[in-house]
Amino acid sequence: MGIFGQGIIYKTTAEIEIMREAALVVSRTLGLVAKHLKPGVTPAELDRLAEEYIQSQGAISGFKGLYGCPSTLLISVNEQVVHGLPTDTPIREGDIVSVDCGAVYKGYYGDHAYTFEVGEVSPEKKKLCMVTKECLYLGIDACNTANRIEDIGYAIQQHAEANGFGVVRDLVGHGLGKKLHEEPQVPNYGRRGQGKRIQNGLTIAIEPMINMGTWKVKTLPDEWTIVTEDGLPSAHFEHDVAVIDGKAEILSTFDYIYEALKL
Repeated sequence: MGIFGQGIIYKTTAEIEIMREAALVVSRTLGLVAKHLKPGVTPAELDRLAEEYIQSQGAISGFKGLYGCPSTLLISVNEQVVHGLPTDTPIREGDIVSVDCGAVYKGYYGDHAYTFEVGEVSPEKKKLCMVTKECLYLGIDACNTANRIEDIGYAIQQHAEANGFGVVRDLVGHGLGKKLHEEPQVPNYGRRGQGKRIQNGLTIAIEPMINMGTWKVKTLPDEWTIVTEDGLPSAHFEHDVAVIDGKAEILSTFDYIYEALKL
C-alpha cells in the first residue's frame, strides 16, 4: 500500500506538533482496541469501534478510501504480516494480532501499529513479539543526524537476524506528513552508512515487520492481506518519529495500550 512522491518534505516545529496530535489520535484508538481485543471478538467489530472513535476526536480515518482500502483498521492475525482486512472471523486465544491504524488530523497523518498477544500465546510467538518491539526501538535510536536512512534498517536487521528471524524486504517504513506515504522509504534492512543523511525536520514511520521463519511474503487473493510464504507467524510494531535537535522524538505512544492491558 503506497505511492511515494518526489523528495523528502522536512517539517517545521509547528507542523510536527500537529503531527504529534494526529499520532496521539491513533495512539488513543489503539488503546481502545486493546480494551476490546479478546478471544471471540471479530476484527470487523474492532474496525467499527475505531472508526467511530477517530471521528469523535475531530479526525478522519487515514486508511479508509485511500488506495481503495475498505477499512479504518488493518488487522493481521498470526501468519498475516500486514494489511489484513477486518473480517467476521473471531479472534482466538493464542493468536498474535497486528493492528495498524491511521488518522488524519488538521491535514496531517498519524500512522502506527502494535502486535497484541491474545491470552496465553506460545513462547515462540512471545519471543517474536518481544524482539520485533526491540527492533523498533533500536531503529528509532539509529534515527539521528549522525546517521543515514539505511542505518535504521541495519540496526533492525542485525537484531532480528541475530535472534533467527526473517526481516520482510517487500514492505518498508516511510516518510509521513500531509500524505500517508512520503519519501523517504525506510527499509527494515540495510547497509551501514548508506542512504540519505538524516536531518532535523524529518518525519517518518518506522515499522519493523519481522517473521518467525522466512522473510518472503505473498499477497492473498483479496489483493490486500500479506502473509508469510511459509505460514509461520509475523509481528509488526510501528511508531511515528520526528528528528528534533539531532535525534528522533517519538510522536506516538503505546502508553494507552499498556494502560488498557495493565502492563
